[in-house]
Amino acid sequence: MSTDAPSTFFDLGLIEPLAEAVAALGYEAPTPIQALAIPPMLEGRDLIGQAQTGTGKTAAFALPLLQKLDPSVKAVQGLVLCPTRELALQVAEAIFKYRSGLAGVRVLPIYGGQPIPLQLKRLRKGVHVVVGTPGRLLDHLERGSLDLSQVRMAVLDEGDEMLRMGFLDDVEAILEATNDETQIALFSATMPPDIKRVAEAALENPAHVVVEDAPLTVPAITQQVMRVPQSRKLEGLARVLETREADATLIFARTKLGCAEVADKLQAQGFSADALHGDLSQWQRTRVVEALKDGQIDIVVATDVAARGLDVPRISHVINLDMPYDLEAYVHRIGRTGRAGREGVATLFVTPREVRLLKRLERHIGVAIERVPVPSTTEVSKARVSELKSQLVEAMSAPGLEPYRAVVEELCREGELDPVDIAAAAARMARGDQPLVLPNAPAAPPDPQGGRVRIVLQVGHADGVRPGNIVGAIANEGGLPGKYIGDIDIRDTHSFVEVPAGAVDQLLARMRHTIIRRRPVQLRLAPRKRR
Repeated sequence: MSTDAPSTFFDLGLIEPLAEAVAALGYEAPTPIQALAIPPMLEGRDLIGQAQTGTGKTAAFALPLLQKLDPSVKAVQGLVLCPTRELALQVAEAIFKYRSGLAGVRVLPIYGGQPIPLQLKRLRKGVHVVVGTPGRLLDHLERGSLDLSQVRMAVLDEGDEMLRMGFLDDVEAILEATNDETQIALFSATMPPDIKRVAEAALENPAHVVVEDAPLTVPAITQQVMRVPQSRKLEGLARVLETREADATLIFARTKLGCAEVADKLQAQGFSADALHGDLSQWQRTRVVEALKDGQIDIVVATDVAARGLDVPRISHVINLDMPYDLEAYVHRIGRTGRAGREGVATLFVTPREVRLLKRLERHIGVAIERVPVPSTTEVSKARVSELKSQLVEAMSAPGLEPYRAVVEELCREGELDPVDIAAAAARMARGDQPLVLPNAPAAPPDPQGGRVRIVLQVGHADGVRPGNIVGAIANEGGLPGKYIGDIDIRDTHSFVEVPAGAVDQLLARMRHTIIRRRPVQLRLAPRKRR
């Protein structure tokens, strides 16, 4: 192979249908991780790839995996393990797109939270590639509904995150269900000792490729932090949107549910907003993106996964409604603005409990982010008055004003009314229920200090529960990454889990219908330990 960097996907040794599929998706040239990883994987070598999220690693393993399939064989031949259902869905969607030129290839995401009967039905029909989370994959293996004996390539994506979430035992058990000839690829941003142990045990003479981190900051972007109690985030968001002169705004929320709720509430307040998240079909996502590009909507509320690859030059503002737990995600989020040499503004909402996370973020990006206050009621009122004036001046210059002028003149003659009062009444009618001037509200009391607390789940040893099951449920269903989950104490009939105090309300709200080891799980705040 030439020492020159490959300029096209054809140069990497991909078959024509796959190279054409990625070209049709707009991929012009391989990224460094793709150029380094694809050739040895096509040669059949096991591989260890070190690369951060956002470097193109999904295509780096998905394309070789697809090339090694035989669509005529009705068996699972490709396996990808992911730490979270969001990543599993993202990877499955990418593989589904790449396989467009390969007739008959079936791809199935398998993860907790999705109905088991639906997954069983799809597996019985036959699939070629399974992308799943360790807990649910192991569940299917124990049921006998998943056969991995014919897997040609298995991929461990984000290995260090699976380690943090306590999945390594499950991963090893899943790999043991594959055959001796299975080619294995491990991708991880870092290489801690436990990941090295798995690699040494499962991989045979692997190729090792490393891609250095990309620059962390974007100089053209003005970064700001607003300290906002959790209970007043939506109010603070509305104030920012009303007082900022933005062309288009991209708002990030942590979850699909939160994303949809915020978009709905903004629409109810009269903002031109829509949601962009993983539950939308590709047609719906395209419609939202095109509406943002064309100026039909000015605000999009998105999740990290849905906004990946989003490139809309008119986005002038990015608002992080939630502090991202993954610090790299913050860099990717704010990179959605400041495109094509334009200036951009990125605003981060931080609760009092997240100040420590903020300091960690600043160390990570090497920048002290400017602290700014949430716009006051006076600023909102001024913005509303200014907007009303602009609307009135624009309406006065529009054609078709004569009939309305005649009505006003008639009112003045009949009742000796002041034209100014009539115009004021008309403007008030036009605004509906939204007040023009806000009353001065008293300052909100500060949130209590953070710390860690314990929650209790009504499932334990008697149900066959392991730490990985609990971590997976809290991460996938509750939206709290595994690295923020503390000590887990499993008893016979229940389990105690240590979590950040600021995450309790979120977990209680989102885990009402969680199932662990086939049992519905009740979750509540545990009583404090007695000293």
